Amino acid sequence: MTSPHDPYVRVRGAREHNLRDVDVDIPRDTLAVFTGVSGSGKSSLAFGTIYAEAQRRYFESVAPYARRLIHQVGAPAVGEITGLPPAVSLEQRRSAPGARSSVGTVTTLSNSLRMLFSRAGDYPRGAERLDSDAFSPNTAAGACPECHGLGRVHRTSEELLVPDPDLSIRDGAIAAWPGAWQGKNLRDVLNALGYDVDRPWRALDPADREWILFTDEQPVVTVHPVREAGRIQRPYQGTYMSARRYVMHTFADSRSATLRAKAERFLTSEPCPACGGSRLRPEALAVTFAGRTIAQLAGLALTELAGVLTEAGGGGTARVLTADLLARIGTVTELGLGYLSLDRTAPTLSSGELQRLRLATQLRSGLFGVVYVLDEPSAGLHPADTEALLAVLGRLKEAGNTVFVVEHQMDVVRRADWLVDVGPLAGEHGGRVLHSGPPAGLADVAESATRRFLFDDGPAPVREVRAPSGWLRLHGVERHNVRGVDAAFPLGVFTAVTGVSGSGKSTLVGQVLAGAAAGRGAAGAEESEPVQPVTGCVRAEGLEAVDRLVQVDQRPIGRTPRSNLATYTGLFDVVRKLFAQTPLARERGYRAGRFSFNVPGGRCETCQGEGFVSVELLFLPSTYAPCPDCHGARYNPATLDVTLRGLDIAAVLDLTVEAAADFLADTPAAARSLGTLLDVGLGYLRLGQPATELSGGEAQRIKLAAELQRARRGHTLYLLDEPTTGLHPADVEVLMRQLHGLVDSGGTVVVVEHDMAVVAGADWVIDLGPGGGDRGGRIVAAGPPAEVARSEESRTAPYLRAALSLG
Repeated sequence: MTSPHDPYVRVRGAREHNLRDVDVDIPRDTLAVFTGVSGSGKSSLAFGTIYAEAQRRYFESVAPYARRLIHQVGAPAVGEITGLPPAVSLEQRRSAPGARSSVGTVTTLSNSLRMLFSRAGDYPRGAERLDSDAFSPNTAAGACPECHGLGRVHRTSEELLVPDPDLSIRDGAIAAWPGAWQGKNLRDVLNALGYDVDRPWRALDPADREWILFTDEQPVVTVHPVREAGRIQRPYQGTYMSARRYVMHTFADSRSATLRAKAERFLTSEPCPACGGSRLRPEALAVTFAGRTIAQLAGLALTELAGVLTEAGGGGTARVLTADLLARIGTVTELGLGYLSLDRTAPTLSSGELQRLRLATQLRSGLFGVVYVLDEPSAGLHPADTEALLAVLGRLKEAGNTVFVVEHQMDVVRRADWLVDVGPLAGEHGGRVLHSGPPAGLADVAESATRRFLFDDGPAPVREVRAPSGWLRLHGVERHNVRGVDAAFPLGVFTAVTGVSGSGKSTLVGQVLAGAAAGRGAAGAEESEPVQPVTGCVRAEGLEAVDRLVQVDQRPIGRTPRSNLATYTGLFDVVRKLFAQTPLARERGYRAGRFSFNVPGGRCETCQGEGFVSVELLFLPSTYAPCPDCHGARYNPATLDVTLRGLDIAAVLDLTVEAAADFLADTPAAARSLGTLLDVGLGYLRLGQPATELSGGEAQRIKLAAELQRARRGHTLYLLDEPTTGLHPADVEVLMRQLHGLVDSGGTVVVVEHDMAVVAGADWVIDLGPGGGDRGGRIVAAGPPAEVARSEESRTAPYLRAALSLG
C-alpha cells in the first residue's frame, strides 16, 4: 500500500549563497548527514535553504501582523521545496548568553526543581507555602535583595584604589581615576572643594581620604583652572564623583571592554554576604528537600543530583515530580553532560555543550513528524561520547522525525542512512551536490574531498616526534575540578591536551596555564580580551623561557553585524585608503573615513551602516532583515558612485577572501592579510561577512590568521581551544600545517583537542580524566602519542590507537 505523502524532501533550484541551482531529494524519517569542506555550501543547503523555507512557511501561517514583518526578512533563494514538514533548528551560531542563563534555564530543569520545592519541599513550622517563582534568583520574588540574584558582590578598598600612598592626588595617587582631561577635572574639583591635592596621600586626614574615595555625594563647584601658557581657560561648573562611584559606574555601564577591564582591576568579587552566593532570599533557603536547599541541589553535578533524588523517594506529588526530573536528567547525562550542574552559567559552556543541552530538551518534547536540522552536534565531544550522541539521534528518528545533520565527524557520517556531499571545494568552487544517497555510494565519487577520509583505512603517516627544548611545569594546580595536579608542558613542541568533556582540559590550559603565563607578564595585546593573571597553581617553573603568550579562543570577533572579518584583520583600513585615492574620491574631497560604515557621512543612515535592520516579532525572537533602502550595501548612493577597478566599496566587501586575494594582489598590505586567511582555510569567507554569521571555529581561525601576520619575536606560547571545531578533515590538514609551522619557527603550541588525527600527529599528549566533573580533573596519561595510546586507564587511548593504526 503506497503512502499518499511524498516520502522525500525535494529541493529544486537552490541558489542560496554559493549553491549552483541545486536539485536534491532527501528521504524523510532518516538520519541524513550533509558533508563537504568548510564553505562548500552544505550549511547553505541544510540551514539557509531547507530550514529557512520551513521557517518561512510557519510564519506564513501566523497572524497577518506577523506576516507583514516576516516579509521584511525575505525568503531563501530556491525554486521549490516539496515534502517539507515543520522544522526545528539547533545551531551553534548564537548570541552570547547572559550571566543569568544557566544549564537549568536552558534545559528547563530549573522549572521542575522549583516546582518540586514549592509543592513537596520541607517547610519550617508555620511558614507559608511559596510559589515556584520564589525559588528563582531571576525573579523579584526569589532574588536576594543584596546582590539582586547574582550571588556575588563587587567591592573595592583604599589599597586597591590608591596603590602608592606616597604620591599626591595631583601626581596620580588615585590610580582608579581616568586619565587625560576627565582625571584632571576631578583633581581640580577636589582642589576647589578645599582638599589638598599636593600633599602625599598618606599625610591626608583619614576622614578626608574616606570621603574622597567612598562618598556617594556629588557636589557641584565652580572650578578656576590653572592658567597655562598660550591657552585661555574659563571657570566652569564641575561635578565631583568619588573613586568608588567612578569605578562602579564604569564597570556596570561602560560599553568599552578596555575601560571595563581597567575598572575591574580595582574591584574584588566575593560571594554575597547575605545569601552566601546562593542568590536566593532567606525564605526560599529555609525550604529543603532530601535535607538540602534548592541552591545546594543546583550546585551538584547532574549525575550526583540524580542519585540524591532517587534516594529521596517520597510519595504522591514528590514521587511524580522526582520521576519527571530524573527522566529529564537522564537525557542530559546520556549525551555525556552529567558533569554539569544546574547552576553552571551558560557563558561558561562551549557551543557544543549548549547545543547538546538543547538537543536533550527536544528529546523530551515528544514532537513527531518534524525535521530536526542540527549543526555539528559532535563539536566538542570526545570520541567516547559519540556513541551516546548517535543513540539520541536514533531515538529522535525512531520517534517519527527526520534528522538532518551538518557534520564533519566521520564516525557520525558512517552511521548515517543517507549522505549528501557538497563540493567539491569551498566558495565559488563548491555549491554542487556530488552525491546524494547511502554513504557507501560516495566511494565512486572521485572528486569528493570527503571520500578519502570516509573510506581510507591505510596506516597513519609516521612523523618523527620533536624533542622538547625545555619544560614549563605547574605544581599544585587547584581550580574547578582540577585538584592538586602537577602538570608538565614541553617547550618547543606541539602538545595536545585530551580527555572527555568536563575532564578539566580547558581549565588546565585556558585558565591555569594561560593565567600563569599572563601573571609573569607574557601576555601580549594579541587577544581580543585581556587574559586575567589568575594562576590557580602553587608554583610555576620555566615561565622565564616564554616571551609572549597568544591565547586564541572561540569567542566571537564581534557581537553585531557591524563587526566583520575585514574590520578585525585591519583589511578594511587598507581598502578604504585605496578608495580614497581614486580620481572621483579626490575630486569630491572624500577621505578614507567616507568609506567607513561605522561613522556618518558615507553610510546609509536608515540602517546606520549595518546593512540590516532589526525586525521585532510578536511572541518570537527579533531577527535581522536587509535594510529596505540600501538592500544590505551599507552605504548611500553617493559613496557607491566611487569605484575601484570597476567595483564599489560594497562589492569589494562582498568578495570572498580568495577573490579578494586576486583583486588586491598588487597591494602588499592587503596581500599579506589575505594570504594568511587563505593559509588557515578561510578563503571562502566574504570580507564583509558579519561576525554574527561566523562559527566559533571560524572566529578562532580569523584570530589565528591575525597572529600569523605578525613578525615573530621571542619564544611564543600559543594556546588554542579545539581549533578544528567546524572543520572538514581536509581543512584540518591545512590548519595543522600552519600550527606545526609555528612550532618549526621556534614556538610552543598547546591545543585542547578531540580530533584523534590531530592528537596522533602531536609530539606530546596530556590526557585528563578518567571521567568528567568530580570523576575527572587528574592526568591519567602523558607522553608521546604512541605511549599514551597504550594506557589502560585512559578513555582516549583506544581511539588514539585506532588513529595510529596500532591495532
